[in-house]
Amino acid sequence: MRVCLRKGMVVNVNGEDRLRLAAILANRNGPQKHVWRVQIILLTADGLGTAEIMRRTGKSKSVVWRWQERFMHAGVDGLLRDKTRPSRKPPLGRALIARVVELTASDPCGEATHWTGGDDGQDNRDQRQLGSAYLALPRPPAASGAPVQAVEGPGLRRQAQGLYSFLEAIRGLRAV
Repeated sequence: MRVCLRKGMVVNVNGEDRLRLAAILANRNGPQKHVWRVQIILLTADGLGTAEIMRRTGKSKSVVWRWQERFMHAGVDGLLRDKTRPSRKPPLGRALIARVVELTASDPCGEATHWTGGDDGQDNRDQRQLGSAYLALPRPPAASGAPVQAVEGPGLRRQAQGLYSFLEAIRGLRAV
């Protein structure tokens, strides 16, 4: 069916296109964006105006016009693909790519392996010493009395009491 839209805009939906559009519409596993794009084209082919298409699909006028124009130029396949857009990050320069490839392909300097922590030649003993010194620090004393409970509730209280009695039993076993 041939439908005239704005000046110079004509959407022509033939029988083959209508069958493909109906199949896309009936596919329950298809992306929803394809479904509403197809709805726009089928409603256009049925002779509905832009305002009625906007009301039925919930899309803006510019969206309706965009997909009508896309269908006019690219057919059904134009509805099923998005235009490519530039990425947020600019691509790496050729010089940087060449440098990375060069470093990757060359032998490592010294005896560097994937186990080596840094390129300063030390085996990171200072980090291990810092860790053991931290573990040797005195701990604050544990709170005496009932266990801390952040949320009130009978189920949580029973769980906390059970945990408390379990910990007391373990302390008793260690004391023996």
